[in-house]
Amino acid sequence: MTRKALIFGNGLGMALDQKHFSLTNAIQYIWDHQDILSDDERRYIEQCLPGVSGRAPEGEGELGVLHLAVTSCGFLRSLSGKDVEWLSKEGKEFPDTIAKFVHKVATKLHNYESGDLPEGFINPLCAFLKDSKSHIATLNYDKLLYGAMVDNEVLNGFSYLVDGMWDSGFDRDNLERLYDNNFGYYLHLHGSPLFVNHNGIPKKMQRHELTLDSEFIGRHLVLTHVKHKLSVISSSPVLSAYWDYLDFVLGESEEIIVFGCSGDDKHLNQKLKLYTKDPSRKVRVVEWDGSGNHADRTRFWKKRLGDNVELVQMGNILEFTDW
Repeated sequence: MTRKALIFGNGLGMALDQKHFSLTNAIQYIWDHQDILSDDERRYIEQCLPGVSGRAPEGEGELGVLHLAVTSCGFLRSLSGKDVEWLSKEGKEFPDTIAKFVHKVATKLHNYESGDLPEGFINPLCAFLKDSKSHIATLNYDKLLYGAMVDNEVLNGFSYLVDGMWDSGFDRDNLERLYDNNFGYYLHLHGSPLFVNHNGIPKKMQRHELTLDSEFIGRHLVLTHVKHKLSVISSSPVLSAYWDYLDFVLGESEEIIVFGCSGDDKHLNQKLKLYTKDPSRKVRVVEWDGSGNHADRTRFWKKRLGDNVELVQMGNILEFTDW
């Protein structure tokens, strides 16, 4: 069976529950939560944002501003010596504050308890993955797809898909195919709130362990403006390994399916465009038909991924089964 690369975006969750999987709503929920940020921490964040104070950051754009502030704090801290202290106590703590804020937002998106992906969507997908050992790459933070893959024993050991996370932790070497293994890959391209460092080693928490009260704060997350994503990826051994393996995944896949993605991730688009130039490689984009006129959206996607793109629009993308 043809091996494919399936790339899933936030549209997967939005097709199930637009309110819960809205990044704006998740940010506001964490901002308003009385037990996550202190009043001082909110004030420090507000000082980084333009306009009127007293509000939460708005989307990935303003999360990008916070990323710049964190980067600046890190740079100034590296200059501090015995004679000069460039940062106040609050400045030294600010990166941890933002890491906590971003992780809790991702946790809110992850912990959806109101339902699962429909069996009519998951069952054919799991059967296809087991037969073809095709690859999955995710850009979202929810547990919908991940949970379904674990529960259906698709992401399990070395049989079908692997993500390099063993009980002992993550290691790039865990992704190597040895001893005639021919598994596919599950690449968390934007990370997961389940990924936390334990004694300096990236490990994956069990799903039930991840709550808003969890004491662990993961830093293997890409939740910022697109122009800062490369720096976040390069700072994480987990994320950088996944993005490196994406090249291998795309190279050995005869077809690429981009599912529920916005098309605004320039880093991903650049990667994909290198492989979509091959006229023998089929490229399909599956999106909600409310995204826009089919002809306009086809031009939109061809501009980002090249001319070799077929656009499939559906009223409910969770009814798609043509893997």
